[in-house]
Amino acid sequence: MKTLYIVRHAKSSWEYEGIKDIDRPLKKRGINDAYLISNVLQKKVACPDVFVSSCANRALHTAMIFSYTFNYPLANIKINKSLYSFSDGYLIKTVKALDDGFDSAIIFSHDHGISTFVNKFGSLELDHVPTCGVIGIKFDTSYWKNIKMGKTFITEFPKHYK
Repeated sequence: MKTLYIVRHAKSSWEYEGIKDIDRPLKKRGINDAYLISNVLQKKVACPDVFVSSCANRALHTAMIFSYTFNYPLANIKINKSLYSFSDGYLIKTVKALDDGFDSAIIFSHDHGISTFVNKFGSLELDHVPTCGVIGIKFDTSYWKNIKMGKTFITEFPKHYK
């Protein structure tokens, strides 16, 4: 059995002019949502075996907040440049390339790739995964490269707690 948690980065700021998209920071609401949802998730599940994040500032900052909540070492977060994509193709490749020694993983990435991925591989149809939304999917396989349709068992969104 493999368990995957997919997190859409928290709400980012558009306040700063002249910075590249990849460098956009989280806004205060995003930081608060990341702490809120990471605490909710931490009470429901064991710490994932591996944290993987897009290289974008907003995704990496979200991953750092979750790692703090789960007491996962910051130095162990794997940064994957190909996750800075808005297509599910890179997300699929990233998941299928995970080391089979990891039974669980949490990936921090971007929409639209996340929404497409969870509808393709999860058992619950979702219109849209909001910022800082977390989806958990279990796969009945021993090898990440063999994932097919899984069972969606967690959908946690900040609006559920406001």
